[in-house]
Amino acid sequence: MGGYAAYVWPAYGFAALVLIVLLAQSWRNARRRAAELEQLRHLARPGRARTGKLRPPQEEADRPSFPRPATE
Repeated sequence: MGGYAAYVWPAYGFAALVLIVLLAQSWRNARRRAAELEQLRHLARPGRARTGKLRPPQEEADRPSFPRPATE
């Protein structure tokens, strides 16, 4: 490495350490968000939180009407 090994290998080590810390934080944050989402689902629909069933489609009259964009 032409005498620069004392600088290159610590730089590689520091970069690897930063990447590992970022991976750990992302993994922990994803788990925390998944648990929070599950709690919110449980609070919003207690009967359906664990079943995974979708709600039935709404009737046409119940759906909000939005103006359709004009096409040329």
